Amino acid sequence: MSAIKVSNLRKSYGTGKEVLHGISFEIKKGEFVGVLGPNGAGKTTTINCITGISKPSEGKIEVYGHDVVDDYRLARAQVGLSPQEWAVDIFQTVEEVLYYQAGFFGIIDEERSSRIEELLNIFNLQEHRKKKFQMLSGGLKRRAVVAKSLIHNPKILILDEPTAGVDVETRKAIWDYIKKIHAEGKTILLTSHYLEEIEELCNRVIMIKKGDIVIDKSMREVKEVGKLEALYLSLAKD
Repeated sequence: MSAIKVSNLRKSYGTGKEVLHGISFEIKKGEFVGVLGPNGAGKTTTINCITGISKPSEGKIEVYGHDVVDDYRLARAQVGLSPQEWAVDIFQTVEEVLYYQAGFFGIIDEERSSRIEELLNIFNLQEHRKKKFQMLSGGLKRRAVVAKSLIHNPKILILDEPTAGVDVETRKAIWDYIKKIHAEGKTILLTSHYLEEIEELCNRVIMIKKGDIVIDKSMREVKEVGKLEALYLSLAKD
C-alpha cells in the first residue's frame, strides 16, 4: 500500500483558473520525496489537497488507503503538516500551541504531557515554552511549527518550506532531526526552494511546472546526469 497515492488530481479556483492539470504520483512508505517548482507551480495546492485544506476539483487522493475526502479524519490523522505560513494562534504560548494540537488528535493526559516535553527538548524550545508565539524569532517560530506537526507522531510528515528564512544553526538542527526520523521509517514530503536541501535530504525528486509534473526521478538518477540545479533551471524555463 502506498503512503500517498494521487490520481489525476485537478484543482480549479473560483476564477475558473485550473492550477493542477491532472497530476498523478505515488509515494511509498519510508520514501523522502522533494517537490520542486517555481512560485505558483502548484506545490502548495497539491499539499493542501492531500491534507484536506482544499478539496480536489477532480481526481482522487489516498493516504494509506484512506480517501482524503470521504475518509478525511482517518486520512488526516496519518499526516503531520508544517505549512509555509504560520497556522497557529499567535497569542498562545509555545506550550499551548502543542497542548491544543495534541488534543485535536485525541492525545491527552500523560501521553500529551510526555509528547510535549519530548518535542520541546528535541527542538530546544524549553526556555521558550511560556513565550507567546508572536514574540518568538523567525527561527524559533519555525521550530515550534515543525514540533506542532509532529505532536501526534504521524506516519507521514509534510514540510512546506520548513527552513525558509531561518539561520544556519536552526536549519542544521531541523535537517538533523528529519534525517533521524526518516532513518527510523518516517515518510517525508518536502517542498523547498533550496536545491541543496533537496539534494542533501531526499531520495527522490518531483518537479511541478504550471500545474504539471515535468520530472519524477530518484536522486541517484538525477546525479547520474549532473547537478540538480542545472536540471531544475533547464526545466524551469518557459
